[in-house]
Amino acid sequence: MISVAAIDHIVLRVADADASIAFYCEVLGCPVEKRNDMIGLIHLRAGASLIDLIPLDGELGSTGGAGPGLEGRNVDHICLRLNEYDPNKVKSHLEAHGVAYQLPASRYGSGGEGLSIYLEDPDGNGIELRG
Repeated sequence: MISVAAIDHIVLRVADADASIAFYCEVLGCPVEKRNDMIGLIHLRAGASLIDLIPLDGELGSTGGAGPGLEGRNVDHICLRLNEYDPNKVKSHLEAHGVAYQLPASRYGSGGEGLSIYLEDPDGNGIELRG
């Protein structure tokens, strides 16, 4: 039987690698851990997990068909559990970076019911932040 312990990594195809790196590093605090520019793969550290970015114009990104846009997305959303979660501080941080978000709402996640905030990355992929 398979028993999943946690998410190891997610992979997002992105239109603008620099904009995505800036968003995930500066806004969400996920630093670049490793790059393989030969094939177009950027690994960002997100706690115990990774967020991998694949630029559409790279070797890997060009094999996946159309990129994210109005007609479709790579994912609906990913949820990042924050170590310290104060919705007011998160809102202030997002506002300081000019990032639009939905007001905190109660939603169910792996830790049960709790307040979370929805926003989007530069490619329109949904991000949920929760404590």
